Formats: sequence, C-alpha cells, structure tokens
Amino acid sequence: MARLGSYCDNGSISQTWLDNGLSPCFYFTLVPSVLLSFSFLLGALQSLFYVRHSMTMEPKYIPRSRLYRLQLVLSVVLMLQSAVGLVWQAAGLDVLFGYMIVHGCLSFVAWGFSLWLLHLERTRSLVRERSRGHGVVLLLFWGLAFAAENLALISWKSSRWWWLSRDTKDQQVQLGLWITRYICTFFLFVLGIRAPGRPDKPYVLLINEDERDVENTQPLLRGPNESTWQGFRRKLRLIVPYVWPRGNVALQLLVLLCMGLMGLERAINVFVPIYNKNIVNGLTDGSTWHNLAITVCIYVLLKFLQGGGAGTTGFISNLRSFLWIRVQQFTNREVQIRLFGHLHSLSLRWHLGRKTGEVLRSVDRGTSSINSLLSYIVFSILPTIADIVIGIIYFVSFFNAWFGLIVFVCMTLYLTLTIVITEWRTKFRREMNTRDNEAKTRAVDSLLNFETVKYYNAENYEVGRFNDSILKYQVSEWKVNATLAMLNQTQNFIIGLGLLAGSLLCAYFVTENKFKVGDYVLFGTYIIQLYTPLNWFGTYYRMIQSSFIDMENMFELFSEDQEVKDEVNAPALMFRSGQIEFENVHFSYLDGKEILKDISFTVMPGQSVALVGPSGSGKSTIIRLLFRFYDINGGTIRIDGQDISKVRQETLRSHIGVVPQDTVLFNDTIRNNIRYGRVSASDEEVEEAAAAADIHQRILSFRDGYDTQTGERGLKLSGGEKQRVAIARTILKGPQIVLLDEATSALDTETERNIQASLAKVCANRTTIVVAHRLSTVINADQILVLKEGQIVERGRHDELLEKGGVYAGMWQKQQSATETSSDSDSERKDRSSEKLQPPKPSSRKGH
Repeated sequence: MARLGSYCDNGSISQTWLDNGLSPCFYFTLVPSVLLSFSFLLGALQSLFYVRHSMTMEPKYIPRSRLYRLQLVLSVVLMLQSAVGLVWQAAGLDVLFGYMIVHGCLSFVAWGFSLWLLHLERTRSLVRERSRGHGVVLLLFWGLAFAAENLALISWKSSRWWWLSRDTKDQQVQLGLWITRYICTFFLFVLGIRAPGRPDKPYVLLINEDERDVENTQPLLRGPNESTWQGFRRKLRLIVPYVWPRGNVALQLLVLLCMGLMGLERAINVFVPIYNKNIVNGLTDGSTWHNLAITVCIYVLLKFLQGGGAGTTGFISNLRSFLWIRVQQFTNREVQIRLFGHLHSLSLRWHLGRKTGEVLRSVDRGTSSINSLLSYIVFSILPTIADIVIGIIYFVSFFNAWFGLIVFVCMTLYLTLTIVITEWRTKFRREMNTRDNEAKTRAVDSLLNFETVKYYNAENYEVGRFNDSILKYQVSEWKVNATLAMLNQTQNFIIGLGLLAGSLLCAYFVTENKFKVGDYVLFGTYIIQLYTPLNWFGTYYRMIQSSFIDMENMFELFSEDQEVKDEVNAPALMFRSGQIEFENVHFSYLDGKEILKDISFTVMPGQSVALVGPSGSGKSTIIRLLFRFYDINGGTIRIDGQDISKVRQETLRSHIGVVPQDTVLFNDTIRNNIRYGRVSASDEEVEEAAAAADIHQRILSFRDGYDTQTGERGLKLSGGEKQRVAIARTILKGPQIVLLDEATSALDTETERNIQASLAKVCANRTTIVVAHRLSTVINADQILVLKEGQIVERGRHDELLEKGGVYAGMWQKQQSATETSSDSDSERKDRSSEKLQPPKPSSRKGH
C-alpha cells in the first residue's frame, strides 16, 4: 500500500517544464481542473437553462441508436479509468503524490457530469431550439478532452513520462490508460458531431410536423439558428461526383496533377524559412562566397515557386490554378445542367407555387458557390491543416516543446472562437439571403406584371415596396459585416498574443546562446508563414459556411421529389387509333377537397368531345390529367386500352397536342416559336404549318417576317396572333390527339370565328377533347359532357341536351340572351354614330 507523499513528485507545481517535457504534476493538475471547472460552470448553466426552458421529449421522438449506447459506454469507460488508475497507483506505487489523487477524483467527477449532460440533452429539448445535435458545452468538453490527450505528446522525449522507457509495470499501465483515454475521447468527439442520440430534426418541428402543410409553408431557407453543417454528408455526396469527372480521363489526370502540386507546395513551405536561416547563419559565421551564393540561389528559386509567403501567388500555385480551370468549368456545367433538368422534371403543382425570382437567385448563388466551396476545401482548408500540423511537429522537433505548445494553444483558441462566432453569425447571413431573395422576387414580379402596374398607375407604389425591401436587406447586411469585423479583431488578437509569446521566448534563447540569430529569423519567418494560412483558415471557414448557406436553397431544389414518376422499366405507349377512356376517375389537388368525382366517359377514335360547365367544375383538370401533369387518386385513364400511368410520360405526350387558353411564347423569333412543336422541322415545314393556321400572310406583313421577335411571353403579338402561332406549333407537332383548353375564350367574336376554322383543320380526323366556355363553338361536337362540382351531370349531342331542358339548356339560354343583348347594344351604338355623321340640314331663316 502506497504512503502519501507531497503534492508533486519533484519540486513544485510551478515547474512546468522538466526533462524535455511537461511536468506530470503540472499536466495532471491542469487538465482535470480545466475539464471540471468547464463542465461544472457551463454545464450548471446549461442544466439551469434546461430546467426553466425545456420540455420532456416523448419517447417516440427519441431515436434508438447503437452509436448513442457507444457514447454512454465510452463516457463510462473514461470515468472508470480515472478511478482504476488511482486505485492502481495507490496499490502499486511506494508513494502516492497529491496530484495523482487530484487527477483521479476530478476526472471521475468531470466525466460523471458529462454523462448527466448527455442524458439531459437526450431526454429534454429547449422550447425555442431550432437546431439538432448536442449543445456547445458537451462538444467543447469532448474537444478539450481530446486536445488534452494530444497535449501529452509534447512530452515525447521526456524520461518522466512513459513514452521511451516502459520497463516498469507502472509505466506500462500508464501508457495503456493513456491509449484508452486517447481512443475514447477521439470517438466521443467524432460521435458528438454526429449526435446519434438526438432527433434528426428540432423537437418543436417534429411535434408540429403532422399539422403543417409542407407544400405551402416550407421555406427554401432553413431556420435562422440551424447549423449549416447539418446534412453535411448528404451535401458532400451531392458535390463529390462533380469534382471527380467520371468518364473523362484527361480531367481525372488534371485533378491528380493538381493534388500533386498542392503537396509540393507544402514541402516548399518548410524549406523556404530553413534556407533563409542558413543564409543568415552563413553571413554571421563567415561562410565562403561559393556556399552563400548556392544557398541564396536555392532560396530564391524556392521563393519563386512558393510566391508571396503562403503559396498564393507563386509559380506552382498559379500553375495549379490554371490547370484547375477545366475541372472548375466541368463542375459548374454539370451542376447547372443537372439542376436545370431536375427543375423541368418537377410536377406542375410545384411550378404553379414557385417564385420565379427566388428560384433564379437560388440557382445563381448555388451554382457559383459550388466552385468556391470546392476550391476552399481542396486547396485551402486541407493545405492549411497540413501546414499547421507540420509546423507544430517541426517546432517540437527542432526547437523545443514550448514553441509547439504556443502554436497548439493559439491554434486551438483561434479555431474554437472562429467556429463559435461564425456559427453565431449564421443566422445573420441567412436573414440577409432571405431579404435578398425577397427584394429580387419583388423586382422580378413587378417587371413581369409591367402592364398591370401601368393600368393602375402604381409605379410609385412598386418603387416604394422595392425600396422597403432594399432597406431591410441593408439592415441584415450591416449585421453581417459588423459581426465579421468583430470576428476579425478577435482572430488578430489571438494571433498577436501567440506571435508575442513565441518571439519573446525565441529572443530569450538567443541571448542565452542556446539559439543562433538564424534560428530567430527562422522562427519569425516560419511563424508568420504559419499564421498566414491560419489567419486565412477563419476566412476559409466563413466562406465555406457562406457557400453552404448560399447552396441551401439549391439543395432544397435538388431535394424536391418528382410527384409524377415513371415506373421502373415502363414501356412506351403503343398508339393505334386514339381511343380515350376515363373510368371512375377521382382526383383532388389537396386532401379533403375532391375536384373530380367518379368521372367516366369514352372518346372514340376521330371523335370530338366537348367539356362544358361553370368555372371550377373540373374541365381543365381533365385535360391536365390526360397529359399526366398529375397522377389520379382513383380509377383509370387509358389510351387504346393502355393505362397512361404505366407507360413512359415522354411517349404519352409525344402523341398529344395542346392549344391552351393562355398561350405563352418564348422571347424568340416567330419561326423558332412555331418550330418548338418539332425542333427538327425545316423552314419550309414551319411555313406550311403557319399557312395551315392562317397566319402565314400576317407574318410576312411584319418587317422582319418570320424573324420577328415576339417579346417576353409573346407580348408583342396580339391575342389572336399568339393563338394562331400556338395552333401552327400544334400542327407542326402532328399529334394524333388534340386537347383544346378554351383556346378562344379570351378573343373577340370575329377573331374567334377565324381561329375556329384553323382549329377545325387541326382537329380533322383526330381524337379531340375541347374545353369550351362559349357553347356556340361546340354545337357540332360528337358528344358534349356537362360538368358540375366535379361530376358529369349530362351528356349527349347539342340537340339532345337542348331537348332535355336541363343544365346545358339553361346555360345555352343564358348565353343566347347575353348575345342578343350585346347585339342590340351594338346596333344602338351604330345608329347613334350614323346620326352624328349625317350632314346638317340647310337653314330656313331668310335674309341669311
């Protein structure tokens, strides 16, 4: 049994450095004291905060995870190893010193308290919590514990520690305990970032998830306090395929070459200050000119390759940047193409609810930030970490451990404060992006509705609203810039303290003749060279986080699922005659409100069927379902006996032509707008289609003919001209099935009659479904279906429905009365106009 001795085994606790290493008394007092004070002070505050502002989570929302059990096991092992180590020392040593008791007891209590915090965060949740994962207290506790075990490596050459000599059983046990602590703290820190015992979403969102209408309320941007590193693995999986250009050997070789150049830069960064030191020592020691000249030439060559101190403007860096251009272009192109294709694959429901300006800004910021993100991670973060690790190893090996300790402490403080402050700044950056989206959306929406603004003389109102949006954006921008300035000052302060401590220590060793003047120059050159990437590390972290924030909108777009999907290995539609069947079809846009109720009808090949009824009865919905913009909730839609949900969408839509009610043209030439019906068509075929739509002569009357620009959404053309272009486009497509969705309802009577003749040519010998508002346009249909509140209430030909005297007859009578009234009004206006145009009668007064 060991007897109790003094507190330290040799001297006092003030002797920090003994025998080329940290004093065990100092180390094993400092580490548990810091951990315990940290866990008790901040942990107690967290516990108090949880008591006042948290709720107990329901068990169903708490994930069952083996990794969480591993967290518990590792924490228990660390707590028990403190007690085991103390017991072993008490039983196996002759003298038990005070610092051993302090280390064992304080470590046991600290790790026990961390277990309590781990259980607290698993079972309770803050009311206003908007992020998942562990709190800052636990993460910093695990991080400090792991950093402390790494700090022990400074004593690698010390005979007082257990590294070099492991002859005694006590040293073997101590080494085993240290390896246990090192492994356990490492895995705890890694698992802490993953947080397997915490829900994947904030608890408040989980308990309200069933009550939210996700489609209408889910924003593109995340909550203001949610960490940008959440979902990092998913984001990284999305980015990585674009970095490695599969199938392109030349680009793959470029990527490998750039990686090799990056490694060469790291080696050069080590040798530049060494040769600078050799030059100074050669000058002070009186070396020969020949040796000095060679050393200077090598130094200048290395400096040329390195560039401005951090490899940012050197030959190798510039060469790497030049070679990376092709890889960067590949990445940018692939991301934009994939996102553009994904947006086109989304459902009509999503596109009807989108905000065009916000989507465009999200795409623009997201694609531009991907290149920045890749560049920062691959060529900035990884090299910076490598430089820091190499620098610590170099100072410990060739100077002494104090210099490595200074660099390590400064680096830890620098990175910790950078991460904490930057995470705090995240909400300001997100708010700024939200305000930016709002401003751009408002501007785009106002410009798209330019005519409406003019109609209501609302220019000043729109300018005022845009000004308010800009002011809100600038308030958020000020917060971002102000917090950035605060972060920069904090970083500069830490770097300044580290540089001061290292310079004073190195100067002291020079005065003691332990170092040469060249060693001081080496330290100054290397430390500045090391702190430069460390300083940029904060910038890189901020830029990476900003890129992630800018990309979140784009990731949300990528995460939008296709509502209408083809089945795996779905066959093509085998078109034969064009028979259309609706059998007991049910459909609703939103749950609880059915738009179509048990709709059944058949359109025989070559027949025309008209859909009539009041607004909101489901007429246009039938057209959209046949084109498969949506999938039905019940029933079956068949073409030539084939269920359209079982065939590929592209083959289904290739046989269907649509002339919509509101024709929107691309901002392109008339020729290209017509050619959109079949992009491979020749100019002659385009003109033939225009002639069939009775617009060829009208186009030739324009100054630029078929090269006339239609303007945005075709606003340079009249309503009738746009409809004729749409009809020509459909004629050029040559579909076997034609869908007319109130194609003439917005036109005047004369234009409507002319376009009806063009439509008759399109529909000749084709299966046709017509959605009609004016009943006079469908009196010749083979079958008329009357819809009301999503159901077919009447069906038959025009004469048959009039004889029934039902809903259709009532609609016909109302429209005829309105037409007669309108005709009488037109006649009266013509009579009054003719009276005004008659010459005045001669005057009957005499003497005139």
